[in-house]
Amino acid sequence: MDIMTAVLTRRSQHQLVEPAPNDQEFAYLLRAAATAPDHGRLRPWRWILVRDEGRIALGRCFADECAGPGFRRGQVEAKTQRAPLLATLVFSPVLNDTGRGSPVPEWEQLAATSAMAGFLILLLHARGFGSVWRTGRFTESERIRRVLGLRPEERLMGWLYIGTPQRLGSSTRRVTEDVTDRISVFAPEPPASPSASIPRTRAVASSGAAQRAGGL
Repeated sequence: MDIMTAVLTRRSQHQLVEPAPNDQEFAYLLRAAATAPDHGRLRPWRWILVRDEGRIALGRCFADECAGPGFRRGQVEAKTQRAPLLATLVFSPVLNDTGRGSPVPEWEQLAATSAMAGFLILLLHARGFGSVWRTGRFTESERIRRVLGLRPEERLMGWLYIGTPQRLGSSTRRVTEDVTDRISVFAPEPPASPSASIPRTRAVASSGAAQRAGGL
């Protein structure tokens, strides 16, 4: 599967069954995903793989967070049974030797983590697996942080539910939308005097030819 096909045919898959990638296959795909842009090659992230009994224990932890009026424990515990593999993404910002922060700002490390996750999702799709990203209130739970062993400086980003799509959805390529209104080109005017020029930007015209050239 070429990269453009992978991008345009990927869909979030909500009904996932076995098989999911085993630990070795996940590590193989992650090695490729880790080549995503990452200033300093810090790899400010780690994954915690949750399977089998781990899913049951995590479901109980979810339920413990939700106790209250109208609470249905079984429904909450079942949330972790929606896929055979729950890959937990942890953001681990890299500090420098003084502990005051890396020369690479935290926002840039977070962007690198997001890029890696996006690469991994596409690699899973190209491999025949489905996935869906899930976040929500549980990412802020101190109880769940303790159960998963997060350090104080780390952030729980969410869970990538992974498996084989139970129902094969449409594999047709998405129809792309015109996004040229999100692009401008910096085009300063030649100075009419020795004074500094005033920078301007101009919009990029929509071009169907560009889409045809890209095979969209």
